[in-house]
Amino acid sequence: MILPEGIRAITEPKDMAAFLQGVRGETGNSPAVLLPETTEQVAQCQRYLESIDTPFVAQSGNTGLVGASVPDDTGTQVLLSLSRLRDTFELDLANRSLRVSAGFRLSEVNDRLAEHGLFFPIDLGSDPMIGGMLATNTGGGRFLRYGDVRRNTLGLTVVTGDEVLRLGSPVRKDNTGPDWKQMHIGSCGWFGTITEAILSLEPVVTDQATALVVPSSDAGMLTLLRHLETRVGPLLSAFEFMSRAAMAHTFDHAAALKNPFARGEIPETAVLIELSRPTKAPWDTALDEVLEAVLSEAWELPEAPIEDALFGRPQEIWALRHALSEGVKSAGPLIAFDLGFTRDKVIAFRAAMTRKLAADFPMMEICDFGHLGDGGLHFNLVKTDGPVESAFEQELRDYVVDEAVTAFGGSFSAEHGIGPKNIKYLEKTPDFQKAWHSGAGNPVLSGSGLIPRV
Repeated sequence: MILPEGIRAITEPKDMAAFLQGVRGETGNSPAVLLPETTEQVAQCQRYLESIDTPFVAQSGNTGLVGASVPDDTGTQVLLSLSRLRDTFELDLANRSLRVSAGFRLSEVNDRLAEHGLFFPIDLGSDPMIGGMLATNTGGGRFLRYGDVRRNTLGLTVVTGDEVLRLGSPVRKDNTGPDWKQMHIGSCGWFGTITEAILSLEPVVTDQATALVVPSSDAGMLTLLRHLETRVGPLLSAFEFMSRAAMAHTFDHAAALKNPFARGEIPETAVLIELSRPTKAPWDTALDEVLEAVLSEAWELPEAPIEDALFGRPQEIWALRHALSEGVKSAGPLIAFDLGFTRDKVIAFRAAMTRKLAADFPMMEICDFGHLGDGGLHFNLVKTDGPVESAFEQELRDYVVDEAVTAFGGSFSAEHGIGPKNIKYLEKTPDFQKAWHSGAGNPVLSGSGLIPRV
């Protein structure tokens, strides 16, 4: 392989190892890992690989959960790492925007912005790179207040098969034509590799109030959510539910976490509620008082949606929420789903699957949690009787996805993108079939999902 001049490549197996394994244990093989440092070098790599008819996998932060960030095991796919794309970090304070390379991690971006009182408002338990966040349209825990990556992106630079596209601009109001950047955000790499973005920023939150609420019933969670949205409006920044099984495994795994529940008895479900704002004006009521007041009102509602409420420091309460993924992962062989529904269907789906799995897959323990405020559900199933065989996993995945999509009108990928774990379900969707038959190309797995090779 003779690469364009100036582009670094890794070919030694021991040096490539870290790039060829995903966070859920997926592994692959590759003849080389390419490490471009600029948009133009990415373009040179892609043109070169196209000229020798070699498929590639574009890898961002390698934090994805659907197996899309590593090559397959054929050893024919080159890995194109975006980790060295770090040449641009241009903050425009007046416009409250940031032009940034795709290789910066979310934590790095927010650390640099903190001194200016700004942040990129996507809250995650992991630490992905900006390119991967854009390719998968990440949401996160504060979607309810700030929306997803799509809502907070002004412009993109994308390398397609033969050119570099600059889409959008720092101008927020521009209706001079179609918003082409939106075709790439959340597209999982179908049309090209994102190398740079212009992000819209938000003032750092300095005033917060949080509570862990024990709902009186699953239906009570929706009653409480509607009450909060009516009474506090945009102050409501998070409404996250956690199941008892997920919390129990997390407390077992993370010994430093404090169990805040009375006598240590973990409830069937708990809801993390957060109110927040950038600053507190002299005339503003303290958010702790606001939260206590609206929850007291909820106690008096005819539906009585609250059984208990625990108030505490935001960092401590969020520590439990952010530890859930690792806690569940530690419980045993895990089969995880990232599902999206209308908000009422989250509750209905959970109830139906609790009954159905107990009958048809009794060895699976439901350890779910999610973003009830936006309909997102991390539906995690832990196998309690031994290892997961590939045939069994596929049978269970088909079972759960069919129920979610067919019976409840949901999405099989709320924010994790498309990869080997779920591509078969994409291929069955009407939109995919239309694109395929209209000549969109032959999709092959890439770093964030799919790249059409036209």
